[in-house]
Amino acid sequence: MHITRTKTDIRELCAEWRQPGTPLVLVPTMGFLHEGHLSLMRLARQRAGVQGRVIASIFVNPTQFGPGEDFDSYPRDEARDFDLLRAEGVDAVFAPDAAAIYDPQAQTIVETTELAKTLIGKLRPGHFRGVATIVTKLFNIIRPDAAIFGEKDYQQLAVIRTMTRDLDMGVEIIGAPIQREADGLAMSSRNVRLAPADRAAAPVLARALDQAEAMAPSGITASRLRSHVRATLEAEPRARVQSVDIRDAGTLDTISGPLTRPAVILLAASFGKVFLIDNRVVHPSPEET
Repeated sequence: MHITRTKTDIRELCAEWRQPGTPLVLVPTMGFLHEGHLSLMRLARQRAGVQGRVIASIFVNPTQFGPGEDFDSYPRDEARDFDLLRAEGVDAVFAPDAAAIYDPQAQTIVETTELAKTLIGKLRPGHFRGVATIVTKLFNIIRPDAAIFGEKDYQQLAVIRTMTRDLDMGVEIIGAPIQREADGLAMSSRNVRLAPADRAAAPVLARALDQAEAMAPSGITASRLRSHVRATLEAEPRARVQSVDIRDAGTLDTISGPLTRPAVILLAASFGKVFLIDNRVVHPSPEET
């Protein structure tokens, strides 16, 4: 497995590999890998095929963290990450530091103007600008044929798909299903920072989504379903609810009235100092689809 630190090195390696019938598939990460990340690597290998190459990036991107957020305390273990990636047969890792990525004189950002303002974008102003900018830079540096992103970050996936389409990037964006712990908690690098009592409480997110999924085919309205989910979360004293929203699963447009098409329930809550998100696509009854 090749480990590269500079834009020049990864560009040269990808130029050597870029041949007809040899797709390059990128999996961007911020490291501290868990089974959810490794499932992305396996999906990337399936997409790349025998002849293709899988490239993972590890970069804790400072521009997507706001003031007072957990950039400094975000968990990191590069040596462990490299061992896990080797075991998955990843062909190359791009692991730069911030100085290798961001020129101090840089003036250009990338932003999906409307998507960046809603939901998590409202809770974390500037977050999706940082995401869109770093993903654009990775695409320009590596020039992958396809890139894999987890569906746990549902709005992020929508931002990246919109950006890729709007800017004619020509990169296939593939979403990968959420991987969960045995108790339902969505896998996240932040989970390791949960205090024991908060870790025990955090699966309330998945329980609320399970209940909502079971209720969705009943003809319930979006507002009533949202209220039920919020009440379930607020009944857990260790959860500080940040956001509960129900949106069109395809467009992330707001919806009202009874569910008539697939909808995504998007949750954000803090447990202690740890910010967690989760989501679930739910479906109305068959006769309403």
